[in-house]
Amino acid sequence: MCGIIGYTGKKEVSKILVKGLSRLEYRGYDSAGIAVLAKEKIRIRKKKGKLSVLRDDLKRVPIEGHVGIGHTRWATHGVPNDVNAHPHADGEHSVAVVHNGIIENYREIKENLKKKGYDFLSDTDSEVFAHLISDNYNGDLCEAVKTSIKEIKGSYAIAAMHKNEPDRIIGARMDSPLVVGVGEDETFLASDIPAILDYTKDVIYIENGDIVDLSGNVCSIYDSDGQKVERDMVKIKWDISQAEKGGYKHFMLKEIFEQPKVLHDIFKERIIGDSVAFEELVIDEGVLKGIKNIAIIACGTAYHAGLTGKYILEKHTRIPVWVDTSSEFRYRDPLVGENTLVVVVSQSGETADTLAALREAKSRGSKVLAICNVLGSSIAREADGVIYTHAGPEIAVASTKAYTAQLAILYLFAYYLAEVRGDSQEHDKNFLKELKKLPASAEKILRQYHTDENILEKYAGEFHEYYLARNNKSCFLYLARNVNYPNALEGALKLKEISYVSAEGYPAGEMKHGPIALIDENPWVVCIAVEADTYEKMLSNIQEIKARGGLVIAITTEGDTEIKGIDVNYNIRVPRVPEMFSPILVIVPLQLLAYFIAAEFGYDIDQPRNLAKSVTVE
Repeated sequence: MCGIIGYTGKKEVSKILVKGLSRLEYRGYDSAGIAVLAKEKIRIRKKKGKLSVLRDDLKRVPIEGHVGIGHTRWATHGVPNDVNAHPHADGEHSVAVVHNGIIENYREIKENLKKKGYDFLSDTDSEVFAHLISDNYNGDLCEAVKTSIKEIKGSYAIAAMHKNEPDRIIGARMDSPLVVGVGEDETFLASDIPAILDYTKDVIYIENGDIVDLSGNVCSIYDSDGQKVERDMVKIKWDISQAEKGGYKHFMLKEIFEQPKVLHDIFKERIIGDSVAFEELVIDEGVLKGIKNIAIIACGTAYHAGLTGKYILEKHTRIPVWVDTSSEFRYRDPLVGENTLVVVVSQSGETADTLAALREAKSRGSKVLAICNVLGSSIAREADGVIYTHAGPEIAVASTKAYTAQLAILYLFAYYLAEVRGDSQEHDKNFLKELKKLPASAEKILRQYHTDENILEKYAGEFHEYYLARNNKSCFLYLARNVNYPNALEGALKLKEISYVSAEGYPAGEMKHGPIALIDENPWVVCIAVEADTYEKMLSNIQEIKARGGLVIAITTEGDTEIKGIDVNYNIRVPRVPEMFSPILVIVPLQLLAYFIAAEFGYDIDQPRNLAKSVTVE
């Protein structure tokens, strides 16, 4: 959510800020702005809407300078408009601030500042930062920020500048991500690495409570006690080209097609002979042998990966597993302790609810394993052990390759845990062999959608016509059983996220307990009916849907002949694999179906309305 960029150096700053903000668009936003120190004055330009509105405005009336901060805002307090957009300034335009997060006690601070004569222009909580820093300023911006954040309750990542200190930017963070980039005679501050990767690969991850003092190429960091500290510099190994579309129309489509390579790389790195290796997993094997149950905690798409992980882990380790949404976990006095392994799953490693759940679990004595994608993220640092998915940057808001990468890691972890505990069974002998076949099978699925006769694009077009002809009343149901039930949830989520079509996922056995009431000629029903122990029961569900006039999109196994006797409306084939491994293949056409439907509607697929890539506030 929201994006911060800051620069101090010798280059023209406006272009750097706007380019950096363009690299952060994937985080979700409704307005954008910059503040530049120009001729001893802070000049602010901010606009509601897409970054292109701000860019065009700056082309008409440029702002020149060498120090500045920028922001893309995702509204929490106050509607999206020019006034509520960041940066915010004090009344004299001496201080400019950009802020990510939520200030929980902003009303109290605001009233106190009003009594001192400060006037507020916006409806945001963030504006209090600008006035508070101004009130605490006595000639040293860093000291003013240090004093100000002591009054703040809540989460924040900020960048601040003062007109009297022309080459200086001060940053601070608490539960919102912030990184420093170090170049030659220049430094950068940003919410995420893509914003600065055009200019440097040398970054420093800022820790909770840190304050950062940037000037030219000098970076000084102070911890929450005000003590100067050294943080390790990390060399980023991936290239900015990985965060670009590479010829695809949308990032989401590119990331869907990257999944075979992501899977191949994960299995190549982690599978060593007949064993699985996790070098970064530092939780002692003795601890893993002693666990009595496992709790998987996550949000959104990662939660669906966790649900699939429950099936996998229980099948192969025989350890009881329960899955909880991060936002509910810490508010219900969860029953976890020293015999519980808590697995937190997060693409960004900065998800606020998941981070809070991690801390709650640790406070209760549980060991916490993080599965995440971002090196050095808060969740990765605070967990007792971590397994990185190494999926590369995921730019589209709707997660695709991060999901399959999380599934791959959960399969591998199940095998690893069974080995450690001595629980491996005879049927596990082919486990790794079957996993290693999945990248080629996923590639096979994707190849058929690179042709002019793209059946999913055809289905999407027909649904679009059907939807419009019925005055936007049609909806989707996704039904599945056993290990593919979470894919029904994920398929429905993908469709809702990017096409805004009503969609729900259910266990197929629950159809008669409510959802069947919705079925007439309007609902389109996606039935995951691959080769499985419950296959015949899925066929019965399909028959019931057809009898009531529902339109069925069936996902079936190549070579299946029984489905032909039912005369489903649409049939999507996936390669034959054992049922336990099918979720990684089944999800691919579900992702593509959502993508092509959204494309038919002409929506902004990579940046759907009201959504943010990384939810860093509660």
